[in-house]
Amino acid sequence: MRFVLVGLLVYVGLYVASEALVARHAQRNRFFMVNTAPSSDYDYVILGASHAATFDYRDMNARLEAMTGSSILNLSIEGAGITVNRFVLDYFLGNHRTGTVVYVVDSFSFYSREWNDARLQDTALYQRAPFDPALGWQLLRRPATFSVALDYLSGFSKINNSGRFAPDLFDAETSRFDRSYRPVPQIDRQRIAYLYPPGIDESRLRDNPYLAELEALIRDLQARAIRVLIIRPPIPRRMYDMIPGEPEFDATLEALVARHGVTYHDFASVNNEEALFFDSDHLNQDGVLQFFENHLRKVLIDGRGE
Repeated sequence: MRFVLVGLLVYVGLYVASEALVARHAQRNRFFMVNTAPSSDYDYVILGASHAATFDYRDMNARLEAMTGSSILNLSIEGAGITVNRFVLDYFLGNHRTGTVVYVVDSFSFYSREWNDARLQDTALYQRAPFDPALGWQLLRRPATFSVALDYLSGFSKINNSGRFAPDLFDAETSRFDRSYRPVPQIDRQRIAYLYPPGIDESRLRDNPYLAELEALIRDLQARAIRVLIIRPPIPRRMYDMIPGEPEFDATLEALVARHGVTYHDFASVNNEEALFFDSDHLNQDGVLQFFENHLRKVLIDGRGE
């Protein structure tokens, strides 16, 4: 019995220490950002995957706020589809509000459970999430995340996080964001193969469950009087042409948002010169700032006036 008590005390000590390290080192973790948000009310919340995440690299979000006179919280997550984004947004809306949700849509995230259900079950998402009973309950409520809830509430992955002292920043943010990429066909092909599963059938897009989930999110937000903006981010033309079924996806998405009167901006073919990317498909610092100044700035300023 004594050994059990000693072991329990040691575990509690490790748990408390891991929470202290989260408080000290967490920065980009989206649950941490919601939990420690300086305001309860934002003009815009940005959702999406890694293309949207570049808008939050370094001081990009602060610059966008200054350009638009808006309060903006970027909750996009690398490799995250609609299922993950909906989950994070629900956590945010538990104690916060926003006037508009901006969803930066990447087609890859609508084709596979890898970026959705499986990504939501990735314990790495929660390693730097502060302890919050509300988040624990949100995880427990969903059968798909029950095991993740136990991991989160027990602090197991947090205690065993080998990167507990490392900066909580996106890898590319610190090492490649100010570089320009010289296209390499083999790397581009590998990138497409990594993102898109084989055998995509664009004729079945109308039955796509993740597009249906996006449509449900739009309905729910509109019922709460929250505006929705859908944006397609810039992408080099050579990459666009390699994506399977991309024109069909664009047409399906455009029809979906039109059914609900959602404002839609397709920026895939603008601001997409190769010098503006740090890899196959992500805008570098110059590319993000140019996109802000020439395109996104006006969208957000106009959006506040609607």
